[in-house]
Amino acid sequence: MKSNQKLLIMFWIKKSKATKNGQAPLYARITIDGQDEEIALSRKCHPDHWDTEIKRVTESSAEARITNLSIAEIELNLNRNFIVLQSQYEHITPLMLKNAFLGLPVHFDKSIVTPDAEIPKDKTLLEVYDDFITKFERQVAKSKRSGETLRHWISARKKVTEFISFQFSATDLNLSDIKFSIAEKYYDYMTLEVDKPVSEVTAKGQIKKLKQILQGCVSRDYISKNPIQNYICSGGQKDVEPLEMEQVQRIYYKDFGVTRLEEVKDAFIFQCFTGFAYQDVYALSKENIVKVGNSGELWLIKDRGKTKVSEMVPILPIVQEIIDKYKDHPYCKTNNCLLPINSNARYNGYLKEIADICGIVPVSKDDHGLGTHKARHTFADMMLNNGVPLEDVSKMLGHKSIRTTQRYCKVRKHRISENMGKVKSILFTTEGKLIEVC
Repeated sequence: MKSNQKLLIMFWIKKSKATKNGQAPLYARITIDGQDEEIALSRKCHPDHWDTEIKRVTESSAEARITNLSIAEIELNLNRNFIVLQSQYEHITPLMLKNAFLGLPVHFDKSIVTPDAEIPKDKTLLEVYDDFITKFERQVAKSKRSGETLRHWISARKKVTEFISFQFSATDLNLSDIKFSIAEKYYDYMTLEVDKPVSEVTAKGQIKKLKQILQGCVSRDYISKNPIQNYICSGGQKDVEPLEMEQVQRIYYKDFGVTRLEEVKDAFIFQCFTGFAYQDVYALSKENIVKVGNSGELWLIKDRGKTKVSEMVPILPIVQEIIDKYKDHPYCKTNNCLLPINSNARYNGYLKEIADICGIVPVSKDDHGLGTHKARHTFADMMLNNGVPLEDVSKMLGHKSIRTTQRYCKVRKHRISENMGKVKSILFTTEGKLIEVC
């Protein structure tokens, strides 16, 4: 069915509701067949900066530009909703269009709702984040999810909050107001606008979290579809450059003469020769040391906190040396752990200090220097380049998929040199002359 009704949209400023600083709220008036409804835009401007002819803010500030973009977007969405309603109903009222725009049932009328009836309320983005985090906290309390992952989600919520404040000058966003463009704006904000811009991979990782939150909203019928479903969050991985063995040895043999640096050095070397992530080293106890096989070889076996996949690594002599060094440490005895590990932030901070002392500098602009994750990559690189099969390394790292382990593979200079040496001996004489082919 097709309605022949016409829609008129007018934007106006309600001066009677101006605040003390002179800012007055903006409204949209939708008119159909002489009937009209008003919609608050959740935007304000000073009456002196409102052009009654073009219905836009004339001020040249960033906030004014955002307000004008919001007005244009609202106008577009009202027209879209009107076209959809025209295809469904013979007669459309302004209230029906207002309800559709606000995400309410089309025929909802709060003027006839009983006092105890529940009025549908549009969920906001930060409310959904809070619901997700609250549920995640319960899962962490029951050891079903990782506390470190929870901290990542709390940090993600903080970043979204700061973005909403910067981009929209608001404290929250209604889910119905979220459009595809929010992903692009969020990416630009993280890579261009913040004091310390992040890499492309980090920015897309945050958008991936936002996409996950919005997908959950679809499952719960808060919204009909994920507005950023088609945003591509892939397109590169953080390239963590492993240490050369010479650099590992430089750290290992260095006597720092300071207890805090010695403990961090030992923890880092422990990671380099086990491949355990920070949160897993932090949680290691004597119970994770298991005798394997008839020979009773000692292994470290633990379910990885991030993936819940069991990671198992034979204890190398250097690892056993470190375990023995701290077996009577007061902190380890009190907390039933193998190593006296600092908080992640402090640990990484001390590693930067160790890198400076040992002269270990980043190899590229994307290399963030010495950190806990670099030790994990160093272990994988050490194993793979010494002939350990990829499947075995994957198991030791606690990966769910070998595809993940493949990201850790690095082609080292000495391997290139060895392979080129083989080619050289086939193609050239010892004097460097090209061997003639018979």
